[in-house]
Amino acid sequence: MAHDVAALAVELTDMAAADHRSSIRANSDDPAEQLAWRRLTARHGDRLGEIMDEYGWPTADLVGEEAARAAWLIAQHADRQLDIQRRALRLMEQAVSAGSAGPRELAFLRDRTLVNEGRKQVYGTQIAGVKDGTPLPWPCEDPERMDELRAEVGIEPFDEYVAKFAMA
Repeated sequence: MAHDVAALAVELTDMAAADHRSSIRANSDDPAEQLAWRRLTARHGDRLGEIMDEYGWPTADLVGEEAARAAWLIAQHADRQLDIQRRALRLMEQAVSAGSAGPRELAFLRDRTLVNEGRKQVYGTQIAGVKDGTPLPWPCEDPERMDELRAEVGIEPFDEYVAKFAMA
């Protein structure tokens, strides 16, 4: 079992590294590059589904911090696999309740899943686009409380968050 878990940790971090290298293709003007990105994230989403079947949510206690974060990233990018995102969200909620996963990552996954379902997000982590050089969030359930809710899960205020993305 220990060997399997070590191999799983390596596999998850390798998938996240491939995701990171390919993410530039997600918004490419080239349809072939966009398709390559979608295929990669779909393969990773399928594999994450198998991992969740076997292990539940891959927590840091099980696979280490880096691999646990990799699993979260894979779930985050499984945009065309809502079943995988929803399962990851449920399992991650249980892990956060048990103290074995972080509420910050859970907040990002919750928002991403809500947006993919066509619903309003909670924390304003998902950016819809840019208007006059300012990133704008997808619609939020309670925009007046967004920064308060973000603070509760350890996410910086929205203005600080989007400043990272602002064009120089």
